[in-house]
Amino acid sequence: MTVVREPMWDDAPRSRAQGVVRHLTKFLASLGWAFRIMTRSAAAFPSVVCRSRGREDLVRQLYVSGIRTLPVVTIVSVFIGMILALQVGLELRRFNQEIYLGAAVMVSLIREMGPFACGMCLAACVGSSIAAELGTMKVNDEIAALEIMSISPIRFLAAPRILALVLVAPLLSFYCCIVGAMGGGLVGVTQLGVDFDQYIASAMSIADVKDLYVGLLKATLFGLTIGTVSVAEGFGTTLGATGVGKSTQRSVIVSFLLILMFGYMVTRACYR
Repeated sequence: MTVVREPMWDDAPRSRAQGVVRHLTKFLASLGWAFRIMTRSAAAFPSVVCRSRGREDLVRQLYVSGIRTLPVVTIVSVFIGMILALQVGLELRRFNQEIYLGAAVMVSLIREMGPFACGMCLAACVGSSIAAELGTMKVNDEIAALEIMSISPIRFLAAPRILALVLVAPLLSFYCCIVGAMGGGLVGVTQLGVDFDQYIASAMSIADVKDLYVGLLKATLFGLTIGTVSVAEGFGTTLGATGVGKSTQRSVIVSFLLILMFGYMVTRACYR
């Protein structure tokens, strides 16, 4: 698969209709381009795991995607749990039902907010970095040099990054749920007068295995989406330094939008 591509059009559209058709064609071409990168990268996953150089790259990307994002993920998760507990707790207090605070916070985190927070953090911290890194390599002709040496950029650059995000995302999502639940418990105890043991008991009683599986499925899908979008934007970078900035911006925006859309679709499919 050749990564180096030339722009599809150099001339300006002659009419509004031609411009609409051209934008639609570009969108479909970009969609197909990203799908090809995803499938080729998935096919290269066994090669990444089996080769010693591939494992080294994978471990490096796991560290970048997982360990280095923990501070941001921790802060975001704590405050999401605190916000959920405060808002839900204030409404439950009106009906004297504060005992269900733990259940409400835990279900919200496991089903939706945990994977969502994880996906947003990965898209902002890791996806943008991948797009910028690969985009810089593209405009500096480093990717073209790999292709000249018959080294597949998909196997050498894309596959380890996408696989690392796929593996890290569900683990970070579970971590978000635990940390967020602790943040919610802190608000419940200090501001809403809820006993911590009662909070934990309520949270554990309502949590279902299906909710956990759905949350982990969402997180895995988010990781695959972020990795694919970031790599595709990086490989498609043109116009030098300006193009690197635009590719980085597009990778974050598109990842955010797809996280929202895929999150809704998975929830709709799993909870009818």
